[in-house]
Amino acid sequence: MPDDGEVAGLLALMLLTEARRAARVSATGELVTLGEQDRGAWDASLIAEGHRLVRERLATGAAPGRYQILAAINAVHTSARDARDTDWSQVVALYEQLVRLDPSPVIVLNRAVAVAELDGAEVALAAADRLGDELAGYHAYHATRADLLRRLGRGEESRAAYDRAIELAGNTAETAYLTRRRDQLG
Repeated sequence: MPDDGEVAGLLALMLLTEARRAARVSATGELVTLGEQDRGAWDASLIAEGHRLVRERLATGAAPGRYQILAAINAVHTSARDARDTDWSQVVALYEQLVRLDPSPVIVLNRAVAVAELDGAEVALAAADRLGDELAGYHAYHATRADLLRRLGRGEESRAAYDRAIELAGNTAETAYLTRRRDQLG
């Protein structure tokens, strides 16, 4: 299906995700967030192939679908040599496109995470809190809130959100990461 943009977008997304696999979990089995990953451990050839596919799809001028936008977001992240170099305005703009195609609460939450980097934790927390009813049973919602509350210096609320995220986490790598972050609150 060489002419199907969503197939190419999904392939690009898979390549860019796989490129980071070796850096996603620490030697002790703990989740390593994107911002903390050793970018030198990423597979440069997979990243190059994913970026090529994203560029080819953009060059067609056709309106991108969900997978193409997700691949483009991943391309922005994997283009930055350091997490601090991430073009957050581009990431937020891509999430805004994605929210128009797929306004699911998880996509809106992911957009809030990007907004935190651009506009601050307070703005992002307000956006995340609007999703509380829909995402009450989703561990990443509570983990996001915990991190935003931590950034705002609201330690007790952050601890409670980490506790809830830990209760709901689905695997040991996430549980170990969340527990460490909670315990760093003091």
